Amino acid sequence: MAIKLKLLRTQAGMTLEELAQAADLTRSYVSKVERGLANPSIGVALKLAEALKLPVDELFGQPSPTSPVTITRGAQSRAKRQDKGSPRLVAGKAPGQQLVAFVLQPGREKGVKHVKSHHEGEELIYVLSGEVCLELDDKTEDLVAGDCVHFNASVPHRLICTGAAPAEVLLVISGAATAQ
Repeated sequence: MAIKLKLLRTQAGMTLEELAQAADLTRSYVSKVERGLANPSIGVALKLAEALKLPVDELFGQPSPTSPVTITRGAQSRAKRQDKGSPRLVAGKAPGQQLVAFVLQPGREKGVKHVKSHHEGEELIYVLSGEVCLELDDKTEDLVAGDCVHFNASVPHRLICTGAAPAEVLLVISGAATAQ
C-alpha cells in the first residue's frame, strides 16, 4: 500500500499535509504509511480513501486496466500505413486520460485543402526535426528542431513544413478535445 498511497496522493494533487488533514490523521503517520513503516487499520484506510475520494480497494488493489501508468512501446505507436503525414498516436489510449500525444510530419500544403484547426483545451508542439511554420489566428511563428510552443487550442492554428527536409513534431493535446 505504501507505493500505491503515495501515487494516488500525488495524482490527486495533494500534499502529505493536505491528505493528513483531510483524513484527520497526523502528517507523520501518513508519511510512515507511504514509506511502508506503518500498516493502517481498515478504519484508517477508509479515512484515507475518503480523503482521496476513491474506493478503499483502490488503495490495496493491483494495477488495473485503468492503471495510472500507461506505456506505449515504439512498435505499437507506428502508423498502420506509413503515409506521409500520418500521425502516430504515442500516448492517450486509455480511457480517462487527459492528454493525447502524436508524432506527425506536417504537410506543405496551404489554403482551402489545409484549413486551420481549433478545439477546446491546450496544445503543445515540440519540433523534433526540420522546420515548420505555425500559423495562428493573428500571427505566424517559424519553428526549428528543439523549439516548443504551448497555446490555447481554441485559437485557430495550422502547422506547415517549410524546410527542404520533412519535419517531425510531437503534438500534445489536453482538455475537452481528449474526452473519451
